[in-house]
Amino acid sequence: MTIFLFKLILTPFFIGMVTLAGRRWGPGVSGMLMGLPLTSGPISMFLVLQYGEPFAARAAVGNMAGMASCCVFCLTYGLAARKWPWTVCVPCGFLAFVASTALLNRFAWTLASASLLVLAAILGVAWALPRQKAAPRLPAPSRWDLPARMIVATAFVVALTALAQSLGPQLSGLISPFPVYGLVLAGFTQRHGGPAAVIGLVRGIVLGSLAFLAFFLVAGLGLGNAAPAVGVYLAASLASAGTSWLAFLATRNRLPFWPARFGA
Repeated sequence: MTIFLFKLILTPFFIGMVTLAGRRWGPGVSGMLMGLPLTSGPISMFLVLQYGEPFAARAAVGNMAGMASCCVFCLTYGLAARKWPWTVCVPCGFLAFVASTALLNRFAWTLASASLLVLAAILGVAWALPRQKAAPRLPAPSRWDLPARMIVATAFVVALTALAQSLGPQLSGLISPFPVYGLVLAGFTQRHGGPAAVIGLVRGIVLGSLAFLAFFLVAGLGLGNAAPAVGVYLAASLASAGTSWLAFLATRNRLPFWPARFGA
């Protein structure tokens, strides 16, 4: 019962914070925050409580590899948004994630190989996404917008953790980064802000995924190696937050070594 309550409280809190930040600072910042493991991180902690550290450690490898599918989703959506409306782009992005996940599940991933895969996917997609002019300011959302996003994200976390044992650690990890919130926000952003706004959003998600990579790299190294799970997740969270801040500075061209092509 305690775990279930955590799922109901923690996930909507994080999703709500990201939504409000995006409304204040724009879709690019919202995307950066969405790259954080806001649902996958809590799922990983719940897996430790429900199935033990060895299961969660193997799932962390799947989490890492699964983020590559999220990058594929972002690239597909960003390219499609230049030509088609959100009603076409949403299913295209969904199918791209599913196809990438099915392909990745055919291989046995290690922490090292998954890390290299995701790093290559992040840099490659950030480079390949088209450049757009500044996005227009989005109109005020309706009253049901924020509650709907929180409900959808929470339902996903609850469902995935319930199915994790039958899916196995790798597949549950690969599915965990599914951009359920990204799909909702991308559709809304494109509908009201056009291609420039949604491309800024998905670019932010991709670059923000560097923080996701840092989180699960630390978690994967620490879990199952006699380190206390609380300490592992604290270290992973700090690594993720620090990486997110560096990525934010980089996208604002405040780091001299960061290519301007990757800027927001």
